[in-house]
Amino acid sequence: MSKLSLRFRVFLFFALLAVGGAGIVALSLWLGYGRALATTSGNGFFFAGVLAVFGIVALCTGIWLLFDENIAKPVESLAAEMRIRAHAGIDKQVDTHGARYLGDLAHAAQAVSAKLGETALQSAQRVADETAQLAADKARLTALLTEIPVATIMVSPKGQIVLYDGQAAEVLSQIHVPRLNAAITDYFLASGVEAAVRELHRTGREVALTLRSVDEAQSYDGRMKPLDGGGYLLIIEGAHASIAPEAERPLVFDFSLLTAHAPEAIEETPLRALTYVVFDTETTGLLPHKDEVVQIGAVRVVGGRIVPGERIDQLVDPGAPIPPSSTKVHRVTDAMVRGKPDIFEAGRRFHHFARNAVIVAHNAPFDMAFLRRHQARMGVEWTNPILDTVLLSAVLFGTTETHTLDALCERLGVTIPPELRHTALGDAQATAEVLVRMLPMLEARGMTTFGAVVEQTRQHGRLLEDLN
Repeated sequence: MSKLSLRFRVFLFFALLAVGGAGIVALSLWLGYGRALATTSGNGFFFAGVLAVFGIVALCTGIWLLFDENIAKPVESLAAEMRIRAHAGIDKQVDTHGARYLGDLAHAAQAVSAKLGETALQSAQRVADETAQLAADKARLTALLTEIPVATIMVSPKGQIVLYDGQAAEVLSQIHVPRLNAAITDYFLASGVEAAVRELHRTGREVALTLRSVDEAQSYDGRMKPLDGGGYLLIIEGAHASIAPEAERPLVFDFSLLTAHAPEAIEETPLRALTYVVFDTETTGLLPHKDEVVQIGAVRVVGGRIVPGERIDQLVDPGAPIPPSSTKVHRVTDAMVRGKPDIFEAGRRFHHFARNAVIVAHNAPFDMAFLRRHQARMGVEWTNPILDTVLLSAVLFGTTETHTLDALCERLGVTIPPELRHTALGDAQATAEVLVRMLPMLEARGMTTFGAVVEQTRQHGRLLEDLN
C-alpha cells in the first residue's frame, strides 16, 4: 500500500465511498423488500431508508478515520516539520515513515529541506568567516573594560539599560540581578539619576553625580556622559569588583534597545520587542493549594535571545519536610534547603526579576498557582502577562501532538542534560530555548504581535494540565 501514489490513494477513498454507498443502498433495498412482503410496502421502504442512512454514516465515519490517520495527520505533521526547519533553524530529518502513505511528498520535502540546509550552511559559514574578527574584537573589548577599575553602563533615552560590563554586573548584582532592558532606576534612586539627566540635557556635557542604591545601602561616585542620538553612558567610579582572572567577564548589550519603540498597548507589541522571563519551580508535591516551592529557576529573553548571566537559581525553604517521592524527582533534599530564603523572600526577588516582562512557563497555571497563593504575604501582585509553551506548542503543531516539555524539546532539537532535567533552572533554560525557536515560527504563521498569539492560545486552554 505504501507504494501507491497520493493521487491514486485519494481516488481509492472516493471509490470506496461510491462502491460502499451503492452496496449499502442495494442491501438496504433488498432487506426492505423482504420486510415489505412480510408487512406493508410503507414499512419496508421506511426500514430500507433507515438502514441506508445509518450504513452510509458509518461508512463515511470509517473512511474519514482512515483519511485522517493516513493523510490529514501526516500532512499536518509534515508541514510542522518543514516550518521547524525553515523558521527555527533545526536540522532535523523529515519523518518519512509517518508520511509513508503520502506517496513521494515526504521524500520531496526531505530533498528540499536538505538542499536548503546545505545552502544555509554555506551562507552561515561565509558569515562566520566574515564575523570572526568582530568576535575577537569584542573579546578584547570585554577584557579591556573589565580590567579598567570603573563600571560602565549604557542607558537608552527612555532610561533602560542597553549595555553593562563585568564590573557593572558586579555592582548591579549587589542590588538586584543584572537585567538588560531594565530601568536604571530599578537599581539607583530615581531622584539622583533624574536630576543628573536634567543637567545633562541642559548643558550637553558630562555630569558628575552620586548614585545611591534603591535600598540606600550603597553609594557610588559616578559620571554621566551624553551619547549621540540620546541616552547616556553611566560610569561608576570606585566600583571595587572582585573578578577572578579566569572568571567569565561578560559584556552584555543589545544596541537595538537604543531606538526601540514600545507601543502603548502590549497587545500591539511585536513578539521580538518583548522581554520574557522564563521560569520553572520544583515543589514538595503536585497540589498548589497545600504543597510548597523548594526551588525557583528563571532566565531572561531579550530581543529574541537568551541573555547570558541573567538568571535566578534559588533554593527555597518550604518550612516543612520534603517528601522522599518528590526528592526522587527533583533531587532537592531537606539539607539543601535548610537556612535558605522562604517563599516570601524568594518570591519577592523573582517578582523584581520579572518586572515589566512577560512571564513564560511550561504549564504556567501550575507554577503560578504556588506564587499567587502567597502573594499577599510577599507584598506583591502577579499582574505580568503570561505565555504558556504548552499552548504555543498546540498552536504550532496541533492538538493531536504530545506537548510535554520532553516531547517539545525533542521536536525542536533542544537538549536537556539528564542531570538538569527536573531542576528548576535546567527546565527553565530548556523552556527558554524552546521559546526562542518558536518565536520565528509564530511570526511566520502571521502571529507577529503578543495579542495575536494570546488570541490563538485561548482556543487551546483545555490542554492545560500538569504535563511535567
